[in-house]
Amino acid sequence: MSDTILALNNLSISFGEKRAVEQLNLSMQRGERLALVGESGSGKTVTALSILRLLQHATLDGEIRFNNEDLLQKTEDQLRDIRGADIAMIFQEPMTALNPLFTIGNQIMESLQLHEQLDKASARQRTIELLASTGVRDAEHRVDSYPHQLSGGQRQRAMIAMALACRPKLIIADEPTTALDVSIRARIIDLLLSIQQRENLSVLLITHDLLLVRKFATRVAVMEKGKLVEVADTESLFSRPQHPYTQKLLNSHPVRSIAAVDPDSPTLLSAQNLRVEYKKIRPGFRARFRPEALAAVDDANVLLRKGETLGVLGESGSGKSTLAMALLGLIRPAAGEISYRGERLRYASKQWQQLRSRIQVVFQDPFGSLSPRKTIRQIVEEGLLLHRPSLNASQRLQRVIDVLAEVGLPDNVLNRYPHQFSGGQRQRIAIARAVVIEPEIIILDEPTSALDVSIQFQVLELLTGLQKKYGLSYVLISHDIAVVRALSHSVMVMKDGKVVEFGETLSLLAEPQHPYTRALIEASL
Repeated sequence: MSDTILALNNLSISFGEKRAVEQLNLSMQRGERLALVGESGSGKTVTALSILRLLQHATLDGEIRFNNEDLLQKTEDQLRDIRGADIAMIFQEPMTALNPLFTIGNQIMESLQLHEQLDKASARQRTIELLASTGVRDAEHRVDSYPHQLSGGQRQRAMIAMALACRPKLIIADEPTTALDVSIRARIIDLLLSIQQRENLSVLLITHDLLLVRKFATRVAVMEKGKLVEVADTESLFSRPQHPYTQKLLNSHPVRSIAAVDPDSPTLLSAQNLRVEYKKIRPGFRARFRPEALAAVDDANVLLRKGETLGVLGESGSGKSTLAMALLGLIRPAAGEISYRGERLRYASKQWQQLRSRIQVVFQDPFGSLSPRKTIRQIVEEGLLLHRPSLNASQRLQRVIDVLAEVGLPDNVLNRYPHQFSGGQRQRIAIARAVVIEPEIIILDEPTSALDVSIQFQVLELLTGLQKKYGLSYVLISHDIAVVRALSHSVMVMKDGKVVEFGETLSLLAEPQHPYTRALIEASL
């Protein structure tokens, strides 16, 4: 017991009459890297938040013993001394976890001044050292940056620096790499691993990313519907999983089952020498009259045939999403031209309005893209009201019911709201909204990046089935190479706004020619 740093004994967590976690028994040793794995709703994040008593309106039964002391018996003042000092947490989305009104430096310094009683100058110097140790470049200047001025990877590094500030004994990392690019994800994993080994920290990793688990954890605990179903060392669990649910998770990887594109398929969408610029205002009065232009997309060519999926691969900031917005007509290119079925599209005309029924989009975050004030029927029906005015109310309703059934949702969801659904169900609703008006092209902007592996598998299977049935064409924006490999016929790789490589998917990913493409593939292994 002397080496046990954390023990959850018969832990049960309830919200009203709903039991989220039931009779959980799990322990961690000092210096151990333990991964808690499961799908959304399995209870893993609720378990992690309960350790620091961060859950609201929850009833906790059992014991949460840290250093052999029951945290459930601590007062709020006692817990305040433990949070950040002995147990620290790295949250899933740093943009929402960090205060937008304070600089990164101020937020890290607050913990140092509170727990270690450092004066302002010493706290600032320690903060700069922490940021530098987590790989933040130019830490002396970044310490005065606000969260919105940092990239996703930089914000996550700042969160790690904040967690390390008071040299805690235990770090709880809740999905620390979910929305990051593969190369940034690999760097964050390496960073956490080196810090853990250097400081001999105990790390409880909450994740559904099995690749991350395999690289980082020494032991794995699997949760299903609030219950612990399997615990094993990492090598044993991946080579010899015992529980059917664990086997299901390990087998839920993207599978390529797309149909070949007919050589005679017509070209639907094309773009030549496309360039999209953003004005970059430099400091100084005179510079405002001579703004610099930053090319987010530079000299890109696109060709999409009927029934084809074009994958667009690259890191954040490479120009993928900007290219998608240009193809949707939501950003006006500075140069180049876009054509639909051979007809050049002009921004001054009504062509783009008419084209909305032929080109649709599914966004990365369905919760943010679905109106919280509208029912599912209103959300899916909206496109029919605009683009199919000849349909009467009963015809629209039947079309909505039919398309919901196609994406795997029953008609009893019609009068419910987006917040009443899981992430995977919301993405199905977003797909139904795009498909209902029978488009020819759908832009998929990171459609599975925030989903569990099994839900991701289901959504990819759905998209493949819809493509085969309706001959849909997709432009797939992604940083996930496994998803691109499973769904794309051809792929273009973007870096700093430029297309650095293009070709047939399997050939390009098997034998990449550009160093950047090779680096992306190596980071995903």
